[in-house]
Amino acid sequence: MARVVLAMSGGVDSSVAALLLKEAGHEVIGLFMRHGQSSDTECAAPADGGESILPQLPVISELAHKQGCCTAADAHDARRVADCLEIPFYSLNFEEEFGRIINYFVDEYTLGRTPNPCVVCNNWLKFGRLVEYADSVDAEYIATGHYAQLHYGGASDNAASGGATPALCRGRDADKDQSYVLFGIDRNVLPRLMFPVGAFHKSEIRARASEVGLRVAEKKDSQEICFVTQGHYGEFVRTHRGEIDLSGEIVTTAGEVVGTHPGIENFTIGQRKGLGVAFGEPRYVVRLEHESRRVVIGELHELERTTFDAVDTNWLIPTPRHPFECEVKIRYLSRPAPAVVIPLKEDRIHIELSEPRGAIAPGQAAVCYRGAQVLGGGWIS
Repeated sequence: MARVVLAMSGGVDSSVAALLLKEAGHEVIGLFMRHGQSSDTECAAPADGGESILPQLPVISELAHKQGCCTAADAHDARRVADCLEIPFYSLNFEEEFGRIINYFVDEYTLGRTPNPCVVCNNWLKFGRLVEYADSVDAEYIATGHYAQLHYGGASDNAASGGATPALCRGRDADKDQSYVLFGIDRNVLPRLMFPVGAFHKSEIRARASEVGLRVAEKKDSQEICFVTQGHYGEFVRTHRGEIDLSGEIVTTAGEVVGTHPGIENFTIGQRKGLGVAFGEPRYVVRLEHESRRVVIGELHELERTTFDAVDTNWLIPTPRHPFECEVKIRYLSRPAPAVVIPLKEDRIHIELSEPRGAIAPGQAAVCYRGAQVLGGGWIS
């Protein structure tokens, strides 16, 4: 069996992933990816009392502040699970690297775009820096608690298979599938990945945790972006952007000024609530103009589009050179739409949907599927 580095968040999914990997006979190393302020407390020795194979790394203290899915309580939950399963556990301090993700988040909202920090975190940290740590301890594989699957030669298999490049596919549980947020993974890393819970339904994972007495069996799933704990994105952006004035006018698609707003960071494409203007019937944000700082509102049908471009593409298949048919998701929870994707120069694609879709927001990911398989995607421009 293999040595596997597992990202442990303290939730039920990664905890059962650890259990499944150990039951399969793998040597599991649990890692908690810390995003907050540094602590003077250091990681204890491995649970078995043996010699550490990693340098001493900071672990979150009991008094560390709340940070969404990366709280002190989460770290302790992960440690308790590791102790229960008798696997070594370490907490890695990614505060500096995670600052890049916060800067990206603030910059995107400042430009009138809608960021997706979870995708960026996967690209930069979970399947970027985590790979580096796996290499440093001679671990062959990297595992997470994502609901996704790897298919080898058309058959589902969450373990490695002869070094072949697998296909990244949807998780078995359609309600929990997380393949959308994984489109940006380096294709070369795919053969080293494991998604132990991807072949199960969430109810099965909770039941398995209960069977073996894991205290996280009924722990609620994290819902918010981990560094915006109260969900007030506009306030968070204002706190971090400095003195930049992003206030401006609210106008209709016909150009009529109908109000003012305190900053475009408070709005996203498709937003209906909190516009601060009343028409007697619903109005939606259809466009955000960074240069003029205008928020443009209109009727529901004015949100609909059938064509758009995406940039900075990443492919999990050989890079397409010619137009092809597939299904495209424009948001994590959206229904895939049949489309024709036309590759352009400089890592760009043009997407033509077979049916209109609303709220196609610049800054979000457009992910291409063929059936259950993730082909790749890019960022809506």
